[in-house]
Amino acid sequence: MERRDLLKMIAAATGLAFVGGEAWASGHKTTAASKALFGAGDIMLLDEIAETILPRTDTPGAKDAGSGAQMAVMVQDCYDAKQQALFVAGLAALQASCKQKYQRDFLQLTAAERTALLTQLDKDASARNAAIASNDSTNVSNRKGDASIEPHYFTLLKQLSIFVFFTSKTGATEVLRYVAVPGRYDGALPYKKGDKAWAT
Repeated sequence: MERRDLLKMIAAATGLAFVGGEAWASGHKTTAASKALFGAGDIMLLDEIAETILPRTDTPGAKDAGSGAQMAVMVQDCYDAKQQALFVAGLAALQASCKQKYQRDFLQLTAAERTALLTQLDKDASARNAAIASNDSTNVSNRKGDASIEPHYFTLLKQLSIFVFFTSKTGATEVLRYVAVPGRYDGALPYKKGDKAWAT
């Protein structure tokens, strides 16, 4: 799968262009924070969130790809300070939602409770992103400092989970079909329903 196609897929799945993609696409690293944004507990939480979004089935899941650690690197290296603050505050908001609804942290929830919580957050994020998309560009540019046009924090979590997984070695070689060295061009390669997409 071409990275450009992956970014289009992420935008379609979340209703918003890939956050932090400008730094990644240009190769420009944002100014690193003076200290690491995430501790071991945060990375474990990110692993479990990503695993709930992309669980292990007959193929590897997000935890098999070490998604949590890579998500932390992406936030540190590709998000600007405002996006980093939104992401970190989002993790705290997710934990607050867990405690309010279940009186427990996310890591203590059952698989069904995790799925229910993230499904609701995904609906909230979709509604927020639809509202952002409905604003015309003039209106948005005039309200740059307005928090109402920031994406929902779950959008960032979902985008990074998908991006990190499908660009990992595990995702590219064990979930997608992968050919390390391309062979001859075959414009009429037979397709069977259910075949995996190609990784490149």
